[in-house]
Amino acid sequence: MASINGNGDEITIDMGKPMSFTGGLEFCGLTYSVTKQKKLEGKWLKQDVDLLHMITGYAPKGFITGVMGPSGAGKSTFLDGIAGRIASGSLKGRVSLDGLPVTPTLIKRTSAYIMQDDRLFPMLTVYETLMFAADFRLGPISFADKKERVEQLIEQLGLSSSRNTYIGDEGTRGVSGGERRRVSIGVDIIHEPALLFLDEPTSGLDSTSAHTVIEKVHHIARSGRTVILTIHQPSSRIQLLLDHLIILARGQLMFQGSPKDVTLHLNRMGHRVPRGENSIEYLIDVIQEYDQSELGVEALAEFARTGMKPPALAEGDGSISTVQQTPPPSSHQKEVGKRNNGKRLHLQTSEYDHSVRSPYNNTSKSWSAGHSGIVQTLRFTPSRQRNDSKMQNPLSSSPGLYTLSSEILPSTPTPHSSDYTVNEDDYLTPNIDRKAMQLGPKFTNSFFSETWILIRRNFMNIYRTPELFLSRLVVLSIMGFMMATMFVNPKADLQGITNRLSFFIFTVCLFFFSSNDAVPAFIQERFIFVRETSHNAYRASTYTIAGVITYLPFLALQAAVYAAIVWKALKLRGPFYYFLLVLYVSLLSTNSFVVFVSSVVPNYILGYAAVIAFTALFFLFCGYFLNSHDIPGYWKWMNKISTMSYPYEGLLMNEYQTQEVFGVNPERQNVTGINILNQLHISTEESKKWEKVFIMLGWAVFYRILFYLMLRFASKNQRS
Repeated sequence: MASINGNGDEITIDMGKPMSFTGGLEFCGLTYSVTKQKKLEGKWLKQDVDLLHMITGYAPKGFITGVMGPSGAGKSTFLDGIAGRIASGSLKGRVSLDGLPVTPTLIKRTSAYIMQDDRLFPMLTVYETLMFAADFRLGPISFADKKERVEQLIEQLGLSSSRNTYIGDEGTRGVSGGERRRVSIGVDIIHEPALLFLDEPTSGLDSTSAHTVIEKVHHIARSGRTVILTIHQPSSRIQLLLDHLIILARGQLMFQGSPKDVTLHLNRMGHRVPRGENSIEYLIDVIQEYDQSELGVEALAEFARTGMKPPALAEGDGSISTVQQTPPPSSHQKEVGKRNNGKRLHLQTSEYDHSVRSPYNNTSKSWSAGHSGIVQTLRFTPSRQRNDSKMQNPLSSSPGLYTLSSEILPSTPTPHSSDYTVNEDDYLTPNIDRKAMQLGPKFTNSFFSETWILIRRNFMNIYRTPELFLSRLVVLSIMGFMMATMFVNPKADLQGITNRLSFFIFTVCLFFFSSNDAVPAFIQERFIFVRETSHNAYRASTYTIAGVITYLPFLALQAAVYAAIVWKALKLRGPFYYFLLVLYVSLLSTNSFVVFVSSVVPNYILGYAAVIAFTALFFLFCGYFLNSHDIPGYWKWMNKISTMSYPYEGLLMNEYQTQEVFGVNPERQNVTGINILNQLHISTEESKKWEKVFIMLGWAVFYRILFYLMLRFASKNQRS
């Protein structure tokens, strides 16, 4: 029960606890610790360090919440925590969206996370990039509807002049930095998510571009979304676009509320904002002053929680001028300020686990919790009813800012008492209808639709950047010509047989090495894949299958060109189609192996090092230096896993499964193809040739499955 008195500024609420708001993201008691090793008295000891410490608050719907603080404040860690990007079990606390506990499923289907780095395909235009995003996120709607949505988004983001410009990268001229950032935002908001997280969206941009980006984000928030962004040093123009502030330092909450409340917050701390000084920047300066002093930021965190004024800084600490002489500290403040051998002690935070102080101060009236059901009186400025026009421009004199904290949401009476203490449950919306938020299917497209979209995008990227496959084709063509001229007309003796064996093993090695440049295949797309799949744009399985299908025709062309060059010139025997098939399947299996390695390693250097190391091992145990029969028993397993063994033996079986004479030994005996295979302990049965092909196909499938498992379970952008 609630009533407003004749003056319109007092509400009587008949309930056991304060009302809580009903829209946006709420978080309570967020704590995230990591274990670090510290050297103390010559010994390395493990120590738990809090990157976030019991942060409680909210981000209202329809407004921009800016997370600020000095360097190392924990802004990005906090954003990752509420965005579900910290592994389950590592983050303590509760996060809810409109009353629903935030789960991985909920966060994937209702949110978007714009990373600090713009990870986009450089050879796609702005329009093509957004169209592919629409294909992934808008589901099976008509092409006309998708195009209309993309055109509206291009207009909304101010990208009309660059719609047909390539995204570009270091080697290709493309859109500007601000335009690229807006494209990144557009890719993630095309499906209109309820939650939007942005990590340093103005990083690396000039003042004008940064303001344009935040202005577009401001319009997005006004459409009814909850927008939370981290920002380091916003200009005064950008600060006007921020509706709600969360200021952190050392992983603790320093301030939460409207930017207009910062001056009042500083006044109650005992600091007056100098004339002409920006209040937000001044607050951060004060935080840094305390951080560099013996008091530390814990004193300010205590003030944000309980309203207990922090002790004044000593002049030797570079104290900033205060409004009035700070009274002697209370016994509790003395406890906060205790030091032991010059080291800070942790605050006594027994109250911390149970309460959080509202930073919105307006009157000296206080509220104290009583027994359930007693009448409690809150004095505050009444909330105004918002309409559509107000959502677009809450304050005509200061766009983007609400007058007082209570205007965040009309149903939220926010107390304004300097000593107001609320329970942590006050920030959790109770008794909300769980069916209010209808979650759609996990993936908007069918399995086959996703595969087709990915194949189209892959082919478009290859068409725009043909260097990768053209370089392989040119190398194989040149090497094929050199092999055809070097090993032509072998002599009919043992040396001629050895030369022919050398040709086959070099061919196998050449095809293995030609796949090494596939190492960047996934490393280049890793962050794009993580960004797109973290919010269910497509499945890891469709990405894997689309990659295989995309490679098939190009690998076939490479094998065919090489085979056509050497077959006639060297007068190889056996079926040509088998020779071609072995080369093709060999390329497929080695390509699958290299792509799998690229999904395991973190960068190019380790990727190439790993591939070269395995190439050397596979070459050593392929059966050329020592045949499979002569390899020591404890190393025979290496011969079995070597992907060079099977194409090498398959090519030899195709060439030598015959009684045709290939040379004469020193005893003047004819050496037939069967004799050669018997000496190498390779099967002479015709059917065994196909066994080698099937084994190579099996290795190709096996490595692709491992690649899929790495994508599915290991390629997640989460803190552990």
